[in-house]
Amino acid sequence: MPIDFYGVLAGRAVDRRREGSTGTPHYQIHLTDNAGTHYRAAVNVLSQQSPPELLYLADDDFRHPLTQLLPAAGSGWTTLPSRSGSASLDYIRGNMFVPSSMRVLPADLPGANNDLADLLDHYVQRAIADPTMEVYAFGQRFGPEPSVPDEVFHFLPGNGVHDMHMNQGNSGRFRVDDGVWQDGGLLIHLPAETRWVAIFLAFQSQSWHTDDTTGHTIPTAAPVSGAGAAPLRIVAALVKPAGPAPEAESVTLLNASPAPVELAGWQLADQQGHRLPLPAQQVAPGATVAVPGGNGFQLADLGGTITLLDPAGINVHGVSYTGEQGRREGWTIAF
Repeated sequence: MPIDFYGVLAGRAVDRRREGSTGTPHYQIHLTDNAGTHYRAAVNVLSQQSPPELLYLADDDFRHPLTQLLPAAGSGWTTLPSRSGSASLDYIRGNMFVPSSMRVLPADLPGANNDLADLLDHYVQRAIADPTMEVYAFGQRFGPEPSVPDEVFHFLPGNGVHDMHMNQGNSGRFRVDDGVWQDGGLLIHLPAETRWVAIFLAFQSQSWHTDDTTGHTIPTAAPVSGAGAAPLRIVAALVKPAGPAPEAESVTLLNASPAPVELAGWQLADQQGHRLPLPAQQVAPGATVAVPGGNGFQLADLGGTITLLDPAGINVHGVSYTGEQGRREGWTIAF
């Protein structure tokens, strides 16, 4: 069954603690909200399954419609529904990033700027020093425990969020935590720079291709680190065509492979999950094709996602765009 008590914690960082690389270490962040409530965000830096090193992605200029759906800064804990159209995270269905861009980092090594704890320090220490920076920690809530002080920062009651990593495509005993639209992560807003930083984490033992209902691994799926070899890519979209409605939206695909690709059986999906079967035609190597919208498939100009599904129904590529990009009439968004 999916994890319980999924949501996001909106607060400000006031302290942090590194736990090294022995046992089941975490990178611990102490946060407070506008009401003065204390929380601990426990970030996994080492896996209990082999290989132990985590995959990470740090995006210093994160642009995604998700940022428009978040609760107010400093508002504390918000429970989120595990579905699209909300502020919930899904690395796969939300097209948060290109999976092949994730890299492996050890938990904690001697020296500077060479491990996952150092990476987190780079962002969290700055957030601690600058109280205008807003932190959003996604995952599963624990507590509050009225009579039990926090085991790391010792505030009372014990209270916080963990499972701040991908929560689908698990193997072994962790398979029971699988679900969709319930992934963890860390977003940091820098209001003075009008910029977001996003940190996403996954275990190397997890799969990138998962069932749309259960979040379980699809048996033929590759692990996270092996994703990204499909011949077709989404390279552009015309979200808000010039002229009166009905507007002729379109998505442009590129055949990046050295062989022709038959589009029959492939589909596009919008943020609401509406699917558009692609026309039966061949795309030559290196060629592009503009696919018009229809069949309920719609590109919202408030921001959204576009997903490409292969004939087996596997999510092989996806992109996202913001409301700022989507509202530019007549402009084609290049991904």
